[in-house]
Amino acid sequence: MSDNNVSHIKWMKRAILLASLGEGKTNPNPMVGAVILDKNNHLISEGFHHKAGTLHAEAMAFSNLKKDPKGGSMYVNLEPCCHHGKTPPCVDKVISSGIRNVYISIKDPDKRVSGKGIKMLKEAGVKVHLGLCEEESLELNKAFIHRNISKKAFGVLKWAMSIDGRVGLKNGKSKWITDEKSRSLVHSFRTRFDAIIIGGNTLRTDNPLLTTRGLKTPEPLRVIFTKTLDLPPKSNLWDCNTAKTLVIYDSSTANESYLTRIPKSVEIEKVSSDNPELISKILAKRGCNKVLWECGPKLATAAIKSNCVQEIITFISPKILGGENCMSPFGDFEFKEMDEIIKLSHTKVSLIGNDICIKSLL
Repeated sequence: MSDNNVSHIKWMKRAILLASLGEGKTNPNPMVGAVILDKNNHLISEGFHHKAGTLHAEAMAFSNLKKDPKGGSMYVNLEPCCHHGKTPPCVDKVISSGIRNVYISIKDPDKRVSGKGIKMLKEAGVKVHLGLCEEESLELNKAFIHRNISKKAFGVLKWAMSIDGRVGLKNGKSKWITDEKSRSLVHSFRTRFDAIIIGGNTLRTDNPLLTTRGLKTPEPLRVIFTKTLDLPPKSNLWDCNTAKTLVIYDSSTANESYLTRIPKSVEIEKVSSDNPELISKILAKRGCNKVLWECGPKLATAAIKSNCVQEIITFISPKILGGENCMSPFGDFEFKEMDEIIKLSHTKVSLIGNDICIKSLL
């Protein structure tokens, strides 16, 4: 690899690192970082997108300029936007700046951009170099890309279980299977998500908070899916001062007279069936790139069956709950042969105190 290529990779990786600083805060936008070099290849500015409604990465980099960028280069992990949204198009600023070379890692999957920004740069005489550190950039913005292509939120399913594969006793009690270190990690882990989803039974049994415990502002949207609307009149999730709550219910089975139990501060949406895909589409339309399924066995099984889950995170505690009727993480997938089973990939294992954390792709 030539010294020139090493230098290009160095600056693109810097842009990707900057982009990652916005993780969990940019929805519905992607994570983007930008680096600007002068004509002598010296760093003169950089920036990243903090959150929706604020300056895009390129615009922030231009606002931080220390020298004239004319004749210089820009490194950005995602194609610059070319449409008017809450902020002006970044492509116009790049062109007017006199920058000669723009290194772009991947195209923007958003149909409003998707190659149009690159075309405008080329037509203005800017040299565009596409594909640098492509794999890293695809990984960074996989949730944003998934939402734009599938129109569904990127889903991660998380659960905790005992070493004998139980998520609760037969009476439903499950506090606490994992130790304090694992639970603390889950709170910080939630900061990466735009919404957290549970079912009505989890709300009735656990009365969870579903927050990051103040690690993220605003907190992720808390979503309850219910087929009955038979939800408790008192719940931690009804307090929307700290975090917003959305109830989604299946109008084909729910008793809508129970709607009066839900406080006015809670948002409500109805869907036509109990297919979790409808939940994922609603959240994607709301701008949620990445959502966390923290639900019970029935909803978890349905979410996987409807392709709403792309990653799985399992916490395993060295405890034995025992009992044939204890709760397992899933319901019946009705597999008849071993070649029908779900096989996970790209597994990563880590030790959290006495617990084991396993991350896999579905």
